[in-house]
Amino acid sequence: MSTGSLLLWVVLPYACAVVFIVGHIWRYRFDKFGWTTRSSQTYESRLLRWGSPMFHLGILMVIAGHVVGLLIPREWLYAIGIDEHMYHLGATWLGTAAAILTLAGLAILIYRRRTVGPVFLATTPMDKIMYVFLGATLFFGTLATLVYQVFGAGYSYRESISPWIRQMIIFQPHPEMMEQVPIFFQLHVITACLLFALWPFTRLVHVFSAPIPYLFRPYIVYRSRDESRGAGARPVRRGWDPITTPPNNRGRRRR
Repeated sequence: MSTGSLLLWVVLPYACAVVFIVGHIWRYRFDKFGWTTRSSQTYESRLLRWGSPMFHLGILMVIAGHVVGLLIPREWLYAIGIDEHMYHLGATWLGTAAAILTLAGLAILIYRRRTVGPVFLATTPMDKIMYVFLGATLFFGTLATLVYQVFGAGYSYRESISPWIRQMIIFQPHPEMMEQVPIFFQLHVITACLLFALWPFTRLVHVFSAPIPYLFRPYIVYRSRDESRGAGARPVRRGWDPITTPPNNRGRRRR
């Protein structure tokens, strides 16, 4: 095991994970008002109406595929009847469709940011860096799928990348598992690690936000003021006095 392998497949992932966790805690404590998507929908909605659903639906499919392929041991899938051939077909074709949908949505969103003036002016330097690493991660992942899975002989990443990640999670790293992994998969993993390190300092923090209190808040009831209030009703609280304007008789003919 070389020093470069140790740095790439042990030090870098753990360092990015620490920045990811500590960065989110810091951002939540000291920048709550900046914890937002910084929506630009008011500036332009036609392209956003197409690009945003495509990107978000595609990325959810991509995340689901990564969870199944990387975190769930294949023996568990065998136990429920999903053999290697069935998994390979689903991962290859559904993964390719999800990647194309995600990249198409991202391309529309980037085109919108570059061509719509107000949206471009609202784009920060960190947004641009985030788009570069997000696009690179998606690009290398899609390229690896096409080169090695669709048009190639196939590569079983569940024998190398998947156990490497699971061993990293339980703090028993085995960097040698990544040394013989094809280059595009390696680049996909490296850019993903760097994206996670940038995550807390970008608009991507909105992924961890959900309006949960809205599910439990009481209903808002609007009542009109009833002039004929019955006996025993609560007294009307003091509020704003109605604005009354005397009739303007100027210019009218007097009889």
